[in-house]
Amino acid sequence: MPFVKEKFTVPELMPAFLFIMRTFNFTQGQAQRVIAKGRLLIDGKSMFLTGGKIEGEVEIVYFKPSSQGKTPLFQNKDFMVFEKPSGTLVHPNTMATPYSMLDEIRHLSGDNANATHRIDMETSGLLLASKHKKAESYLKNAFEIKTIKKSYLAWVDGKLTEPFSVNKAIKINNDYSKTKHKVFIDDEGKSAHTDFKPLYYDEILDATLVACYPLTGRTHQIRVHLFHVKHPILGDPIYGTTYEASDAYLEQTQTKEERMIAMGASRLMLHAQSLTFPYGPTFHIESRTDFRGMKNLICEKEKRVFNA
Repeated sequence: MPFVKEKFTVPELMPAFLFIMRTFNFTQGQAQRVIAKGRLLIDGKSMFLTGGKIEGEVEIVYFKPSSQGKTPLFQNKDFMVFEKPSGTLVHPNTMATPYSMLDEIRHLSGDNANATHRIDMETSGLLLASKHKKAESYLKNAFEIKTIKKSYLAWVDGKLTEPFSVNKAIKINNDYSKTKHKVFIDDEGKSAHTDFKPLYYDEILDATLVACYPLTGRTHQIRVHLFHVKHPILGDPIYGTTYEASDAYLEQTQTKEERMIAMGASRLMLHAQSLTFPYGPTFHIESRTDFRGMKNLICEKEKRVFNA
């Protein structure tokens, strides 16, 4: 369990943030955030006063990484790149999350290390993480100003033969009563552009392996753009399937067999394939995962049902 609650004895009256700074080698800001989040407890109750003083026995809830032995595909003194498996979160979404890639990141490089971008839980592939705060600030800004270029691979439903682009604005969905889509195409949304290049068509599966090049970084951009052109990503539990199937997936009441039929694969068939970015020299890092070989996770053509 990455979040643990541990007892400590504060030998003399002192500012709470100072004790946390010394105990965990945190900055003042990090220590005060621990307090603000209610993770410092006195007599079992959270203390939220960031400037308050403490003495005697206290409890602190903190992130204690638990590695599963994953090592970086590449690393240097400033950053590291992991191959994230499908089904693994980048960050814990609750204090009860048993494992995330943050466990590996901080196990290797300490509390100041962090992931620098988001990847959906079911998307596999390259995850760029910083080893210290200066690198984190630089890399997050590089994603923001788009000096980091990403490419993805996707297995999609149907046959595609020619390169194409989708330049359609994306808007956040605020009403889940009729659709479970997190975003949708709408002229009032934020601009979004993705280039696509078909690489290989499997006639037996009626599925195409496509290279995807997002020029913007909107939520679910590749997924909703492929859904828009009626070639949804196989295994997508939100786009390209029915409301009922999406709801069953989200409520975790869906069997593996039901998912295969309703969504076309046992997982979202999307993979973060490459990263290209300047950090002094220009780095180009390619995933070593044989994503093309994962077509065995795709449901047979005759059995799958879509709502594209």
